[in-house]
Amino acid sequence: MSPPSPTGTTTATADGPRLVEGRGDLSDAVIRALRKGSPPVHAPGSVRKADPWGEDLQLALYLLYELHYRGFEEVDDAREWDPDLLRLRQAMEARFLHALRTELSDAPRSVADAFGPLLVEPLDLSDSLSHHLETEGELWQLREYAALRSLYHLKEADPHVWVVPRLTGRAKAAMAAIEYDEFGAGRADRIHATLFADLMTDLRLDPTYGRYLDRAPAPLLATVNLMSLFGLHRALRGALVGHFACVEVTSSPGSRRLARAMRRCGAGPAAEHFYAEHVEADAVHEQVVRHEVIGGLLADEPDLEEDIAFGCAATVLLEDRLASHIREAWDHERSALRTPLPEHWRP
Repeated sequence: MSPPSPTGTTTATADGPRLVEGRGDLSDAVIRALRKGSPPVHAPGSVRKADPWGEDLQLALYLLYELHYRGFEEVDDAREWDPDLLRLRQAMEARFLHALRTELSDAPRSVADAFGPLLVEPLDLSDSLSHHLETEGELWQLREYAALRSLYHLKEADPHVWVVPRLTGRAKAAMAAIEYDEFGAGRADRIHATLFADLMTDLRLDPTYGRYLDRAPAPLLATVNLMSLFGLHRALRGALVGHFACVEVTSSPGSRRLARAMRRCGAGPAAEHFYAEHVEADAVHEQVVRHEVIGGLLADEPDLEEDIAFGCAATVLLEDRLASHIREAWDHERSALRTPLPEHWRP
């Protein structure tokens, strides 16, 4: 059995998200372990044989990472540091990280080469998901996109906070300043996660944290897991900064297109406001993160340059995989979710 909580009693999260059904041996093992308070039991070689991009491993990782955020309904909070769960998580992380490094073996290794292409708006936006939504997307597609992105945006900025105590000087000060903005600059109603919940309400979606986990496909889970992987490991602090910088650098143009998409489709004022807010805020954040966070980190720890570049490249890779998944589904008139939203929500 797993060790008891530090107080000797079970402290279960009452208002966390509900556990979902598994998608294979690993996720089934994690869910059984969380429900029963027991160690995870799975077939020998399950991690080694698992598809690192697949539904089973990505869901299992997401579930274990979520223990460090809000936990799950009726799951003992002490399971966050359960050694059996951590041992399984470590093995799956190694599988995921190896797949990322293998896929990106030819990726840029310098900050300039990694970020240079992201600073120039491409002339051809035909492959851009935000451009598609801006110009021809339909309201039901905006709703699917928001449901998918809710797994990230309802915890927006949370994974990045973990890097703050691992930085010093300029990088720490600049990162804290950006995060202060992300968390509403002292105003609860302006926390970006709250603004996204308001967007979901405008789109007639359920803004409950974790509500759409059961519908989220592996490419989406991987983008969220990447943040947690980088954020939870001090050894990957450079990659986390690279991830964060990539998000900030690419956010403003995409947010402008998505704000126009929300306005064109009549999604509602809160839906439009979320992205309009990011156009200006992230344009400012881009300069601070490049010059102060990255610049300060490289001044303190120049050996982390390859890690920063890797974090950026991994973010682009997984965002591109997600966009391809969504566009392929929509091009074939299918839902990009594992199960579509209720038909009565569709126009």
